[in-house]
Amino acid sequence: MSAIICTDLCKYYQQGDSVIKGLDHVNLEIAAGSFICLSGPSGSGKTTLLNAIGGLDRLDSGQISINGERVDLLGKAALADLRLHSIGFVFQAYNLIPVLSARENVEFVMQVQGVSATKRRQRSMKILQEVGLEGMEDRRPAQLSGGQQQRVAVARAIVSQPKLVLADEPTANLDSKSMEKLMTHFRELNQVHQVTFMIATHDQRVMNWAERRIYMVDGQVTRDEMQDP
Repeated sequence: MSAIICTDLCKYYQQGDSVIKGLDHVNLEIAAGSFICLSGPSGSGKTTLLNAIGGLDRLDSGQISINGERVDLLGKAALADLRLHSIGFVFQAYNLIPVLSARENVEFVMQVQGVSATKRRQRSMKILQEVGLEGMEDRRPAQLSGGQQQRVAVARAIVSQPKLVLADEPTANLDSKSMEKLMTHFRELNQVHQVTFMIATHDQRVMNWAERRIYMVDGQVTRDEMQDP
């Protein structure tokens, strides 16, 4: 069963007199429970594709279905509900709330979901320990290194075990040991809970974990190949 179906996706940007092809007639089917890496040079369309699937960017044309639901037709409220309950995001810029602690940032989505304070604290403390931030739960983002902020962002994205995780360069500021721990955790979520992962990355080490690699150039899929993770 396909969890995600992308049909003829187009997204263009005007830059002066030039038209930048963010997505140029992209067609993809992603099976539920897949573990996929998107790769390609900067500006190839990886982030645009993730944002389109997550309903953050509107398309110029094309269709996106997630579990049979047309994302491209949803209104703002329905999109917000889909993202809240079904999709976890890891952004390149982290998007942490500066006045909240690491734990409070991780708990934020669960709070909006209506999870009790006790369960929120239990889950957030456990996930922060798993990503290597035990003892740093009360630090605000400004008191954390770039790599530590990245791990808070990852913890926030996966703490409620969404059905789909869209991650944009999640290992960009992590050392090799931290990267290995993070990818191991991603694969466990993928294999045990059938969470679908789409990871945009330049990191060859991360690509080696994927069961499917999708290469993009100038907004188009140029290669799509399976591999043994």
